[in-house]
Amino acid sequence: MTAPAPGADGRSDRPRTAPHYSVAPEPETPEGYVPPGMPGTPVAGYRPTPAAGPAPRRRTGRTAVAIALAVAAMLAGALAYGLAPARAATTVGWLAIAPAAAVAWPLGRLGGRGRALPPLGALLAAGALFLGQLIGLIRRLHEPAGTAYGELLRDALTVWRADRRLLDVAFYGIAVIGGFLLTRRAATRD
Repeated sequence: MTAPAPGADGRSDRPRTAPHYSVAPEPETPEGYVPPGMPGTPVAGYRPTPAAGPAPRRRTGRTAVAIALAVAAMLAGALAYGLAPARAATTVGWLAIAPAAAVAWPLGRLGGRGRALPPLGALLAAGALFLGQLIGLIRRLHEPAGTAYGELLRDALTVWRADRRLLDVAFYGIAVIGGFLLTRRAATRD
């Protein structure tokens, strides 16, 4: 409603205006509504922290289970690597990332973000590659000789030492780096 404008003596000669009414209904606001930009408006995407209290305890048995599963994955990966179809030695070497991934998954997903787990993943991946190479050598030595597998282990180690090349070092590097990075990535993935 508009009031008359006062003149010099406080009175106005203008006629009084009629009160203005809106035809639209008053908008109903929910209880607790604060208009945008006003103090107390919630921020989009804000998640308040829970009330202070004891931190949730992490289950400690998960790390032991993760390590046990990673060792089992290392042995299975070594067996699969060693029993891969007989191809040229250089093409089988690129499978070094597969045991690294097999070891990294349980360590990262179940073990969590422990500082010792990525280096352990690298060590187990290199161990899987080493055992896989030994199994492959024992298998190749067994075919022509027909000797028992247990007796061929010493011969396989000698052949492995004598037959190392620069490419083998690259495969071990792939396994170590892959085991480390894949373990760390699996631990940080939600």
